[in-house]
Amino acid sequence: MKKKTLSVFTMILMVFGLVLAACGGNNGGNNAGGDGGNGEGGGEASGLELTEEGKFKYVVSGEFPPFSTVDENGDLSGYDVAVGKAVAEKIGLEPEVEKFKFAGMISAIKSGRFDAAVASHTITPEREKEVNFSEPYYYSGPVLFVQPGSDIKSVEDLDGKNVAVSKGSTYEKSAQEYTDDISQYDSDQTALRALSEGKHDAVITDDITGKQAIEKDFKIEKVEQLGVSEQAIAVAKDDKKLLEAINKALQELKESGKLAELSKEYIGADITQQPE
Repeated sequence: MKKKTLSVFTMILMVFGLVLAACGGNNGGNNAGGDGGNGEGGGEASGLELTEEGKFKYVVSGEFPPFSTVDENGDLSGYDVAVGKAVAEKIGLEPEVEKFKFAGMISAIKSGRFDAAVASHTITPEREKEVNFSEPYYYSGPVLFVQPGSDIKSVEDLDGKNVAVSKGSTYEKSAQEYTDDISQYDSDQTALRALSEGKHDAVITDDITGKQAIEKDFKIEKVEQLGVSEQAIAVAKDDKKLLEAINKALQELKESGKLAELSKEYIGADITQQPE
């Protein structure tokens, strides 16, 4: 009698264990993001190698308005920040953004410290050797700014002049084509402020960033547009699946009009279309 009771009890435990295993199996597919919290694009997160499970950890400079800046509440805001969040949600991941020095971003991505940089990186052959780039999420280009009344009327007048640029940016390379006297700053904003204060002869930076500085009463003016460039999201070379997921997300954001909507909200114009 005692043996029979023990046998029934054992069977009950076994059945209970199978039920628990079955319930637990429902969460087993929640690898790297599961359903993304909102169900949108959740399947894209499956199988991704991320720095932290379920999260899209990306960096912005925080010093490149209107693309990324720190608002009055101490939170990161701007077009780059918003694009990173929208991409994360499309893939089915929780967005986690961090401020980081622009010049060190590529190294941080390569080392696996972050999943991506959504930081207005211009696609260049040199950078493509270090990281992979997504499809462009906006188009821009270098612009020459000077102080009002300057005798610099074009890039041809930069020979022997001091030009300030953001360290590690493509604008530094642009400046090297015209002068050997180059000053570097951690951000384009600080370079423009220094120009406004008369510390340099010129600055080469993004057109929109320069316009915003003018709206803040910086004593600068636009002289010349030097070209058109493609800005994209940077990811590690071996992160092919994440790159594919990001590109798919960007395509969906473009087709739905969401990317253009974010551009108009933060920039005041649609810069997501390639210029003619």
